[in-house]
Amino acid sequence: MPFCASCGAPVEGRFCAKCGTPLSADVPPAGAPPLGPGPQPGSAAGLSDNAAGALCYVCTIITGILFLVLAPYNSKKAVRFHAFQSIFLFVAWIVVVIALNILFRMMRIYFLSSLVELAFVGLWIYMMVTTYQGKTVVLPVIGSLAQQQAGTA
Repeated sequence: MPFCASCGAPVEGRFCAKCGTPLSADVPPAGAPPLGPGPQPGSAAGLSDNAAGALCYVCTIITGILFLVLAPYNSKKAVRFHAFQSIFLFVAWIVVVIALNILFRMMRIYFLSSLVELAFVGLWIYMMVTTYQGKTVVLPVIGSLAQQQAGTA
């Protein structure tokens, strides 16, 4: 319902019943959507698939799960693939690091543990950058699992 520009009372018709001011032509009718900046009705708001896919890798398992739960993104196969691959990459990271740390401690070659960690960090950054650029990198073992889970295979 439009309101009077002079007194602020609700206006029904072309004149204000309280003060008699005519309703100006630039006041939208009752129920009309507001115009101006911001998303208009029918326009898509949100992240692109590239940005959403790259964000899946940012906080590893947390953002991977988050994008699997969020409504507009969980229906997009590309975003689902990157979310699952992010989760599987994090799990593989933890398993490999724990196993190799045990092995390296037994062999007393501690410096190799840092090199493995550095390699995983490099892979993690590479995955974020290439996904943001629109390229899909399917990692050898976990990538095929992610494709199956996302329904892209």
